Order: sequence, then C-alpha cells, then structure tokens
Amino acid sequence: MGHSYIKATDLPQVIPVFPLAGAIVLPRGQLPLNIFEPRYLNMIDDAMAGDRLIGMLQPSGGPDALPALSPVGCAGRITSFAETSDGRYLITLTGVARFRVLAELPAQTPYRQTRVDFDPFALDLKAPGENEEFDRGDLLAALQGYLSPRGLDIDWDAARDAPPEALVNSLSMALPFEPAEKQALIEALTLSDRFDTLTALLRIDAAEPGDDQAPTMQ
Repeated sequence: MGHSYIKATDLPQVIPVFPLAGAIVLPRGQLPLNIFEPRYLNMIDDAMAGDRLIGMLQPSGGPDALPALSPVGCAGRITSFAETSDGRYLITLTGVARFRVLAELPAQTPYRQTRVDFDPFALDLKAPGENEEFDRGDLLAALQGYLSPRGLDIDWDAARDAPPEALVNSLSMALPFEPAEKQALIEALTLSDRFDTLTALLRIDAAEPGDDQAPTMQ
C-alpha cells in the first residue's frame, strides 16, 4: 500500500541512514539497491516493520570506519522488496523528500540514525507542474557530448518525451558522476537549479572525457 506525505511535518524527525558514495535518490525517483551487509539488513528489517523510510546520504569524509556524513540527503520509501536465496535483500527506494541533517544520534542500533529537518525541502512533496520551462534540446545536446566519448547510449525517444522532473532526476541519479558532483545535484534547491547544474556538469565532464579525476562543482 502506498503512503502519501502531504507536508514536511508528516515525516519522522529521526530516520535511519544508509551512507553510500555515488548513490543518491531524488523525489519520485527510483533507486534499486542490493543489501547484503548485516547492519543494513537489520536496518531494512526495522524499516519494513515501521514507516519504510530510510535516508540515503553520501559520506563526506574518507574511508573511515565511521565517515562524516554529507549535510543533505534524501529519504526514500521502500516500495519493492525481495529476498534472495542467499539472504540478500533486493529493494527499490522511491524518493520522498530531501532533508538536512541536524545531528547524528548515539548508536542504539548497528546502523546510523540521524535527527533531520525536512522543512527546507518541503516543496519536494509536491510534484512540479507540467508547465516547467526547460531547454530540453540544450540538455540533450550536453548529454550527447557526455555519453559519446564514453561509448554510452540511452533511449533518446524516452529522453525527448519524459516529463522534465523524471528526466532530470533519473539522469542525476543514474549517470556516473563523482560523489561531489552528485552532492551538487542533490543540494540544488529547485528542479530548475538541478537542470542548470546537470547541464553544466555534462558540459564540464564532456570537455575532459579522458580525465579520471572529473572536475567538481562547489
């Protein structure tokens, strides 16, 4: 059964978080995950017994045992769940709304939990109107310049026909950007801001396709 959150105060103030570099979920986007670490299997068990919400956050520090967390992430709701014969969970998270981390709570569980504020991103709970104006041709041209040197391709008919939010968010989530670039996309306040950031990143990275250290946006 689905669940609709109308306003930011409908969302919990404390959520479990899954720190994963290079993986972001955005409102109404869908992120498939393969869960196998015991602490995250435990997190999914607890989430499935409750409101099914978990927060996706990128680590902001190095490969420490307990890396610092990025200040902004996005909560997703588990909308599909399957268990494999070897005990892994295959889930899909559907993005609900972004949040700002207020504090990490003392560990009472094997996984990390944070107190969060959804208010700065309350507009995430409303799908953007169909009258959002974007230069889709500009984005697709930048996308072509990014994909071609990498030998990548997409369904161009789908890209031309997709609603603006679905196109921008799915590209932001799926393309192999650096973690700092992914963070710039998740922190872009409005869909229009994310469109501009995505187009700029595609152009910057297309300019240096052979550079393993892709430039990042601050």
